[in-house]
Amino acid sequence: MPAVFPFRVIQFSKGKGNLSTAIAPPYDVLDAAGKSRLTAHGKPNVVSIDLPHVPPKELGPESAYSTAAETYRRWLADGTLSQRTSPAIFAYRQTFDFAGRTHQRIGVACCIETLPFGPRAGGGVLPHEETFSGPKEDRMALMKAARAQFSPIFGLHPDEKGTAVALTKKIMDSRAPDIIAAMDDGVKHEVWAVDDPATISAYAATLAGEDVFIADGHHRYTTAINYLKQLESQHKVATDHPARRCMIVLVSMSDPGLVIGPTHRVLGGIKGYSIDAFLDAAKGTLNIEPFAGDLPALDRALSDPRTLGSIRLGLYDFGTKRCMVATPASPDPLSTRFPDKPREWRTLDVAVTQYVIVESIVQPKLNGGQPVKWAFPHSIGEVLQIGSGVETGAGGGSGFAQLAVIVRPTPLASVKAVSKANQLMPQKSTFFYPKLATGLFLNALE
Repeated sequence: MPAVFPFRVIQFSKGKGNLSTAIAPPYDVLDAAGKSRLTAHGKPNVVSIDLPHVPPKELGPESAYSTAAETYRRWLADGTLSQRTSPAIFAYRQTFDFAGRTHQRIGVACCIETLPFGPRAGGGVLPHEETFSGPKEDRMALMKAARAQFSPIFGLHPDEKGTAVALTKKIMDSRAPDIIAAMDDGVKHEVWAVDDPATISAYAATLAGEDVFIADGHHRYTTAINYLKQLESQHKVATDHPARRCMIVLVSMSDPGLVIGPTHRVLGGIKGYSIDAFLDAAKGTLNIEPFAGDLPALDRALSDPRTLGSIRLGLYDFGTKRCMVATPASPDPLSTRFPDKPREWRTLDVAVTQYVIVESIVQPKLNGGQPVKWAFPHSIGEVLQIGSGVETGAGGGSGFAQLAVIVRPTPLASVKAVSKANQLMPQKSTFFYPKLATGLFLNALE
């Protein structure tokens, strides 16, 4: 495990009370309308500094990032934000409804060493999915302008005996939280500051020798690595420089509140697409059967426990509103192309979607070998929104949607197996629900 450190957090309202008006979802799930809703009440909200450019999939104008940095520093000067005098770690609990049940997921906000990705003696930092270049450029521009980290990485660690979970629950049971917050998604956030050296040391000991798996925040962690490299190349970073540490919320894989939702795919921009053309192009590669039901019913059917373990994908044609179920003609369809990757990787719904449906069928046979356009919705409701021509935080827009691929959540065991094998899943393979809130913890890098 990379060394765990308490840090002098920067927070709204001195880290006390109700911060509901100050927090936001992570930058990468917001669009312009979502940003406007969070600032409509006229009170300071972290989205004003964490999302300077929309969409954050690409680099924006320099003025956007300089303005965000100026706002951040003004808030520090006028007391809207303040830095804690003593370093601390923070127990963090989220209470939420998922799949018809109420869950509580717990974690600890702290800092770890900013280490390059990869295994190492004593534990390393391991990614689990590929990243895009545009968001990394956006995040780097913001970090360079503000010299701060505005949202924590979401990390997982094995904690096979549940020791970290037990210690964190003990902290939470000892007193009322210092911070509470909620947004309109119904998720309740609670935070307890812990500055007792003995408790901090006890928590760090529970992670000794463990790897950290990045659950969410690959672009942000990569940015932290690149930012440190840039400072080192300019000889601007001492051995104790804050950029050598990265803010993260660590969640135990033994936590019963750790759940994963799906990240569906909506494809567009396919020049030769029609559902009949697709079905013809897929012959011999996919077995496709019609489904007698609507899109929500198709989503429910894919999660039937009797079918788990086999590769099954839902298909939805926006033009005809036809639902289908697709299974590969081969039980291990990527074994020839990717013989060196673990079977857990080759049989992922998202891997089959990218490398069989998109790269073996759609792009070469229907789009002249050219890339298709993607949107990554997490719910069937968002799939239908995109189909209606709406631009969401997951993508979309007028005339975009042609074919939806409905996938099941990636199993946690697969995430662990692929990461331990030092392999990367395709982009947007997992959706750990709920997202961490942005605005509960900020970390100065100067």
